[in-house]
Amino acid sequence: MSSLGTPSSRVRSQAILGLLLANLCWGLSFPLIKALLLLHERILPGTNAWFATAMVLAPRFVLATALLALWGLLRGRGLGVTRGEWVQGVVIGLFASGGMILQSDGLQFTAASTSAFLTQLYAILIPVYLAWRTGRNPGGVVWMSGLLVLVGVGVLGRFDVSQLSLGRGEWETLLSSVFFMGQILWLEKKEYAANRPDRLTLVMFGTESVVFIALAVAAAPASGSVLALAASVPWWTFTLLLTVVCTIGAYVLMNTWQPKITATEAGLLYCVEPIFGAIMALFLPAWFSVWAAISYANETATWTLLVGGGLITVANVWMQLKRPGPAN
Repeated sequence: MSSLGTPSSRVRSQAILGLLLANLCWGLSFPLIKALLLLHERILPGTNAWFATAMVLAPRFVLATALLALWGLLRGRGLGVTRGEWVQGVVIGLFASGGMILQSDGLQFTAASTSAFLTQLYAILIPVYLAWRTGRNPGGVVWMSGLLVLVGVGVLGRFDVSQLSLGRGEWETLLSSVFFMGQILWLEKKEYAANRPDRLTLVMFGTESVVFIALAVAAAPASGSVLALAASVPWWTFTLLLTVVCTIGAYVLMNTWQPKITATEAGLLYCVEPIFGAIMALFLPAWFSVWAAISYANETATWTLLVGGGLITVANVWMQLKRPGPAN
């Protein structure tokens, strides 16, 4: 069960609504990050992919850390952090960093909607891991839903059975899902139930800032590269949107409400994220292109997106309606 025991109906409803709102915030990040990467290529053509990835991630988390710390000071709460908040925040931050680096780099080699859906593999990995750890069969609903998700992922990623291969973008996105699974499971740990969500999130953001700054420094092609990006108004606009909506808003919601339900249920709720991402990718790219002078076409609802995404969505809605048992 969740680290807080069986939640009341009211708290459970609040948790579900809170996590759905977090999904909406994350959904915006897929076309937004894709636009940032294209803008990076326009401003600094020919730079390596890892530097582009680092410059999408490092600024938003450095800014998020500073804004969250400032918010705590303005509310008179100070910056005091307990040992448990340090430990959980650092571990979650490391898991999230690995997942985001792989996801963001993979996004340079695949469509935003495809990335959004493939990231959700953790919805299946979580119940499989929990079944292995506890030695309990999660039941037919879980396994049938898992099969539907695997088929959906294959259709969505255009998996070629004859060649048994996926592209770089798809593989990196799938691997990122393993890291995100670790993040979700560590957030549920019972020994950290008393941790304060805002302090936990602050430590998490600080950890990610250190990782992403190190990546940016290691991959930077020249000392003036960062200044070239910082001189762009569209770059700042996209980065601030990522910081406020997709980072502070989404992760404070996640760290506040996920512990109120089980990890399996949370993993399923997070599968709503690609739905928002796919919808936004149908119209936001054209808007971003006009604003940032980039070439980013709106995506279309292809049969692979509709069928693959539909199978994944149906599988996870089915599991959510059945509500996983106490093996979690």
